[in-house]
Amino acid sequence: MSKPEPESAPRAQSPDEPSNSGAVSPDLRLLKRVVASFGGDVRPGQQKMVEGVSEALENTEHLLVEAGTGTGKSLGYLVPAMRRAVENDERIVVSTATLALQRQIVTKDAPQVNQVLDEPARVAVLKGWSNYLCLHKAQGGYPEEALIDVSEVASETGMEVLRLREWAQETETGDRDDLVPGVSDKAWKQVSVDTLECLGQTCPMRDECFAAHARMDADDANIVVTNHSMLGIHAATDNPICGEFDALIVDEAHDLSRIIRNQATKSLSASMVGYRARRLHRLASLNTDGLEGAADTLDAVLDGLDDGLITVRPEALVEAMKVLDGKVRDAESDLDASGAEGAEKRMALSALADLNSFLDAWGRDPERMITWISRSDESAPSYINCAPLDVAGPIAKHLLEDSPAVLTSATLQLGGSFNAISFETGMAFTGEPTKTLDVGTPFDPPTQGILYVAQHLPPPGRGGVSDEALDELVDLAKAAGGGVLALFSSRAAANQGAQALRDALDVTVYAQGEDQIGTLVKNFSEDVDSCLVGTLSLWQGIDVRGWACRLVTIDRIPFPVPSDPVIEARTRHVAKQGRNAFREVSLNHAALLLSQGAGRLLRSRQDRGMVAILDSRIATKSYGSYLLKSLPKLWPTRDKTIATQSLKRLVEAHRPALDSQLFNNDVEA
Repeated sequence: MSKPEPESAPRAQSPDEPSNSGAVSPDLRLLKRVVASFGGDVRPGQQKMVEGVSEALENTEHLLVEAGTGTGKSLGYLVPAMRRAVENDERIVVSTATLALQRQIVTKDAPQVNQVLDEPARVAVLKGWSNYLCLHKAQGGYPEEALIDVSEVASETGMEVLRLREWAQETETGDRDDLVPGVSDKAWKQVSVDTLECLGQTCPMRDECFAAHARMDADDANIVVTNHSMLGIHAATDNPICGEFDALIVDEAHDLSRIIRNQATKSLSASMVGYRARRLHRLASLNTDGLEGAADTLDAVLDGLDDGLITVRPEALVEAMKVLDGKVRDAESDLDASGAEGAEKRMALSALADLNSFLDAWGRDPERMITWISRSDESAPSYINCAPLDVAGPIAKHLLEDSPAVLTSATLQLGGSFNAISFETGMAFTGEPTKTLDVGTPFDPPTQGILYVAQHLPPPGRGGVSDEALDELVDLAKAAGGGVLALFSSRAAANQGAQALRDALDVTVYAQGEDQIGTLVKNFSEDVDSCLVGTLSLWQGIDVRGWACRLVTIDRIPFPVPSDPVIEARTRHVAKQGRNAFREVSLNHAALLLSQGAGRLLRSRQDRGMVAILDSRIATKSYGSYLLKSLPKLWPTRDKTIATQSLKRLVEAHRPALDSQLFNNDVEA
């Protein structure tokens, strides 16, 4: 695990060298120019990805690409996509899981490609309407009940609203992401509207509308950068919000089906119905006694139902929904006859639209929907929830049917195969063959890291973390001298782990829930001997490079909770079809999260360290080999002595370099 000499790094093949297919393609030449523009080197995996994506777009094929961290996969798909879109005047949609990556593509990666294209591509972002400031609302054009009183500017929210109104006079985009520093959600709601509240063509400031201009830019763009939630609207509703496109590229595709299902999930409580009834009365002076009566009926029915999955909808609940549906229709008719207009009517319609959205989901075939009751605690209101059982079918039909699609991520293969992701994302249901490509990683996992499985520990129980596992965590953390990212599958277990580390180590221990995730990660990355303890929010998406993260511990295999209604419904559905429900639902869920968690260790070619799994089942159960095949190919051991001694040697080797500031956090592009 010593730091390799520079000459041992793999040589990046030049795009000017002949590839297996013969002549150098235009895309490889373009990639070389782009990478050279910021002083970088073309990576072999990046080159393979460019070739694969270029071929898929050219031949109208579907492609799954696993590209390890550090490959530079954004350029791997943008180079061929942007060149092709310009030359053929095409419209290609690029979707990401997060607004952060969406912004990176728009502000950094795409401009780098445009700098070397002979004719720049038109690049635009496609976000939800409420991400943009509404000038009409910011200037007081909406009902007073929609706005807070900012006369008392001493309040933090009032100060933020005043700053937003000043920003409205100077911003060119109105995009919330361009506001630095940002503001709270409560303040932003005072200057934004969703599409249902928007006055549309009747708005007196329509010609200046930021959201409308952004949507027109997206309609006219060659490259439209959006997010998976917007794709979900396009795939699962009657609103083709992304418009027509000639190709689709999905980054962070491992999260596609989860985000689309979450986006399509609708929830309703009696208190939500009552609140919207009162809004209708205030906004349009409607008599909403009937709607409030429907809320009371729904409340009584939900109060008598237990939490969890509903396999057969109770007759009382079905009847309550019929009553609610009728009262919503009555309210719509009354609103049309009320004489309400302008912002008041749009906001009233928006209140009803929320109820209709749930009723539409409820009204679909119960066999195709997951229905469940939930409440956060005994005193909280009961919610009824509806989610689509199948998202792969709508993805295949509405996103993959008529154009080539490239789906990519650092973690697409589970158990060494692309099969699971192909079924989850609908690729397997398009009727067309799907090509797969693993471009590898620029890292050398066997020499950069160790995978330690604590085979001697007892299997984890149903409760928190065992004393033996906590002792193991402490011993490993002491050997590493800190620098621990401790991942847990529950909040209770994380609290136990944080307390054990605080009791045993003389280092700072940051714990999820004690501050914002971004702040915790920043502090952890800067305090190189600290520990960061957390749950599922830290298993993926965070990027801490260098010495600060040298030991990643995982308390247990992250199997989903069997009583989770979505998991339970999907398990029943798969079993009913005669397939292996445990493998297809629970094991794949665990394999993906485990791979994501282990992937937090190596974020650059300079990183060194260990992933330690404190769940012996991965070594003793038959499904363990499937999980291990899903992990980075680190050097494996099950010997605790080897594990602790390796960590101590790693510390001894790097501490002098760290002290002399020769080994700092890697900031490699």
